[in-house]
Amino acid sequence: MKKNSFKKAVRTIHLWLGLTSGIIVFIVAITGCIYAFQEEIQNLTQPYRFVEKQDVPFLPPSQLQQIAKKELPGNSLHAIKYNGPDKSAEAIFYHYQPDYYYSVYINPYTGKVLETVDLYSGFFRFILDGHFYLWLPHEVGQTIVASATLIFLIMLITGLILWFPKNRKAAKQRFWFKWKKGMKWKRKNYDYHNITGFYVMSIALIFAVTGLVWGFQWFAFCYYTTIGGEKSLVYEDPGSVKNSTVKAIENPLDRTFTFMQQEYPMAKSIEVHPPETDSASIAANANLDEGTYWKTEYRYFDQYTLKEKEVSHIYGKLKDASTADTLMRMNYDIHTGVVLGLPGKIFAFLISLLISSLPITGFLIWYGRKNKLK
Repeated sequence: MKKNSFKKAVRTIHLWLGLTSGIIVFIVAITGCIYAFQEEIQNLTQPYRFVEKQDVPFLPPSQLQQIAKKELPGNSLHAIKYNGPDKSAEAIFYHYQPDYYYSVYINPYTGKVLETVDLYSGFFRFILDGHFYLWLPHEVGQTIVASATLIFLIMLITGLILWFPKNRKAAKQRFWFKWKKGMKWKRKNYDYHNITGFYVMSIALIFAVTGLVWGFQWFAFCYYTTIGGEKSLVYEDPGSVKNSTVKAIENPLDRTFTFMQQEYPMAKSIEVHPPETDSASIAANANLDEGTYWKTEYRYFDQYTLKEKEVSHIYGKLKDASTADTLMRMNYDIHTGVVLGLPGKIFAFLISLLISSLPITGFLIWYGRKNKLK
């Protein structure tokens, strides 16, 4: 195939993939942009997230469990989360089919209920549903978004091929704007699409790959094994074994929390999960870095003996995590830019905003050429 014929074919692929997925890419990018600072905004607008620090111990999980269950009787308590000395604790109620997701915010020193929040409602939940599901039923929306993300990944590659200048003179207009007075808007739009697309491409590629890890199980598995992963990506409870000849430990949830406090005195948050069945383990985790998730230590204990259980999936101790495991655990933090702290969030926000403009400028290029031919 001749060079011109090859580029023509690539241009056709890029065009039709863009027209097919453009509106979805725009929605996903702009909702991601809006969601970038949801934590900071909620901290400013939801005072019940904070409490006055006191020089007394936290109430144990068993007490917070009793208090929370009075607020939402009949619902399944998923976890008790302590967020630090100046923040309220959360009793998290979560269940799938029937679907519900609540947080009861409690003062960890006094046990006073500060607020009960439906986490499946509110502005940022609406934005997140658009980002993940296009506000469609989850099974349908996730497939559409993931497919559009895969198309976007292909478009990044075809876009780079089209961007590549044919000579040194053309290269001058590929790296920065060379706009002259009186230049038509079509030319400016074309340059904006090419130059912006080139500079955001590498970050957009990271957004696409990390997004596809959630979108398709086959992609997550292929990505993980390609980078050297050998464990399971599926969370499995290691379980507990009830032995009638051995006396069960009293207050196992409280003792687990005390153990985690002793093991991780510098943890920014500690979470304990009451066993949901007689054969389930007590899961606990300690996040060592506020704002990110990848440095979370996951531990599991038999609910009757508190003997620690080992797991074969990636959600275990940090010291047991390989490079591939760590990258998978960092997926959310990389995708949102929070892995680099606030500067990373700002950078991710700006890149998402630029990505959202590419389907618009690409459509205008196509529309302009179509009208010119007419």
